Amino acid sequence: MNNYLEELKKTYENAFDVKYRDIETPLGKATLIFIDVLCSSAFISEYIVAPLTSKNYSIKNVDDILTKVITMNLAGNVKDMKDANEHILMGDVVIVFEKSDTMIYCETKSFVRRGVGIPLTESVVKGPREGFAEAFVDNVALIRRRVRNVNLKLEPLILGKESNTSVCIAYLKGIAPDNLVQQVKDKIQQSNYNFLLDTNYIESTLTEKRSLFDTIGYSEKPDEISAKIMEGRVAIIVDGTPFVVTVPYFFVENFQTPDDYYLNKYFANFTRILRWSAFFIAMFLPALYVAFITYHFGMIPTMFIFRMAVARAGVPFPTFVEIILMMLFFQLIKEAGLRLPQPIGSSMSIVSALILGEAAVGAGLASRVTILIVAISTLSYFLIPKTYGAISLWSIILVIVASLFGIPGFIIGSMILISHLGSLQSCGYSFLFPLGSIKRYGFRDVILRGNLEDISKNVIKDEEE
Repeated sequence: MNNYLEELKKTYENAFDVKYRDIETPLGKATLIFIDVLCSSAFISEYIVAPLTSKNYSIKNVDDILTKVITMNLAGNVKDMKDANEHILMGDVVIVFEKSDTMIYCETKSFVRRGVGIPLTESVVKGPREGFAEAFVDNVALIRRRVRNVNLKLEPLILGKESNTSVCIAYLKGIAPDNLVQQVKDKIQQSNYNFLLDTNYIESTLTEKRSLFDTIGYSEKPDEISAKIMEGRVAIIVDGTPFVVTVPYFFVENFQTPDDYYLNKYFANFTRILRWSAFFIAMFLPALYVAFITYHFGMIPTMFIFRMAVARAGVPFPTFVEIILMMLFFQLIKEAGLRLPQPIGSSMSIVSALILGEAAVGAGLASRVTILIVAISTLSYFLIPKTYGAISLWSIILVIVASLFGIPGFIIGSMILISHLGSLQSCGYSFLFPLGSIKRYGFRDVILRGNLEDISKNVIKDEEE
């Protein structure tokens, strides 16, 4: 028996889905090794077994089989045992010849995959409805179909010592800065994961500083990723996940949605202003409310003070505790709505919020004004979902500081937040651009959306000062 065949059988000794098919060829006995659940049995029978067992060919060596017998699109020689294992695990057939030390592989991938569907996390009113799926090759095809450019580079990598996950770095040569591409490659190749199952592993590798704010972009919409690639960014595709990572990523992009580029420019800018307003409301409103009620109630109109005093009559907790309790209750409702099955999650969230609010007021745990403040704050950060984690925790930090020191504490906490944002970078680019950088980039889509003609000329590349 061929030594390669013995070693492969030993490697996959207890794997029930690994199949072996012995056939007689003009070169003698050959064994096909493949994983049944990853390959097409019909394809193997028609394009491998049938031609190899045919007597119609004049075959002298293994190279003749590749050139005369195998008519598949992708087939070739196997370099060594490691290469053979990689091909088998990726869904290829490896052919071992009893009287030859040469192995060949044939691509026969055909595994269960989810079709291209509507992205659940980035719905649009107008525009493409396609979303990435878990299949690596499908995601690459969705990008290729939109970026029809010979300079589009798709460089493959295998990461994860145990998982051997396929990863692809996508960028436009000549548009993406060379130092950015090299930096991304170096960091990813230096990662030391035993297994890599999602894009979050890549995000952790590329993140330069710990923060609640995401400094690495991601999306499950092919049109959005394609646009970023054409701007000069680098995209990283990971097999097994419908999200694609992009770098660099700027803070202002949290307020941009795919709808902005498919709807009327003036309405798109109006909704962007709403999102910016929602960010400030969600981040600062609870802390300001605590500061005013606790230390600076003289700054509140007299009539409103009387109404608030009546509303808070009978509430046993200070305003700080009241706000924190309500914010935690709303977080519980939000998490429950996310984790429950989709048909009942949204209904449960609405009902729970209504019942919770009425019950809290009736039990004297909170005033109606406090519930209104927390509800407005919670609704506001739903407008910018990519920052809701950071806003949730930073708003609590600001509430704590404001409860201790009033408006001065609120100002100090806000300055710490802004300083933290200003210190963040995304693969060498200032995260707070254009506010946090003295450099100029050809990236023109910043606070408000401009004309699409100008946006199409966006380039994430340093310009001459």
